[in-house]
Amino acid sequence: MKNIQGVYKVAGLTRVNDIYYRLALEAPELARLVKPGQFIHIKVSAGLEPLFRRPFSVYRAVGGKVEIFFEPVGKGSRLLAGCKKGDLLDVLGPLGRPFSLPSRDVRQVVFIAGGVGVAPFMLFSDQIVKHKAAKVLLYGGRSKAHTFPLNEFKKNAVKAFVATDDGSAGVPGRVSELFGRIDIAPTTFIYACGPRPMLAAVAAFAREKGLKGEASMEEVMACGLGACLGCSIPTSQGYQTVCHDGPVFDLQDLVFP
Repeated sequence: MKNIQGVYKVAGLTRVNDIYYRLALEAPELARLVKPGQFIHIKVSAGLEPLFRRPFSVYRAVGGKVEIFFEPVGKGSRLLAGCKKGDLLDVLGPLGRPFSLPSRDVRQVVFIAGGVGVAPFMLFSDQIVKHKAAKVLLYGGRSKAHTFPLNEFKKNAVKAFVATDDGSAGVPGRVSELFGRIDIAPTTFIYACGPRPMLAAVAAFAREKGLKGEASMEEVMACGLGACLGCSIPTSQGYQTVCHDGPVFDLQDLVFP
């Protein structure tokens, strides 16, 4: 799979709400190559601090632009939140194993996401908008402020359901409260991305109901290329790196200690 490193101009940075920012890069080649579930590795500073790049799932790739969204929680992402239009960023990507596209016999595609884990599913829904399967998004967050606006998903005919820990939006509780919205049939396929406890619940549910699926794992990364082994996780196939062997894995290959 082709990876490229380049310096790209910031096309825009907008504040989505009190929590999330959305950043667009002028990156035509990246936009052409990236697949749903892959990520880009951004050097957020021209200096040595922070030393390592930061990984971000690609939210959208249209019009020669690559978009991400993020919550500025650490030093790297806070620096990114200070970018201005026209700034230049050193980017490596697209990286990682993407989601597989649903086969023709899939009649329901279910996206399950927690917080920023919803990021790869916009690009995914763009690419399967003409697929005849029903498309459902089950989305969980800590509060209404921690849920990304879903209007663009709805434009792609994705039926969205929301759960929040504090009950400030949608159904009170974890995203697992929404599992009843899933059609239990061999023609249903699950795609998940979010915190490890959520993914463990999704994998257990899929196993119990006999459903197939894939999950994108979140992990701290250094090299992003599978060389340092710092993002290795246990799987049924032994230890594998999230950045290179993943981030997308078969749901039933994942091991949750």
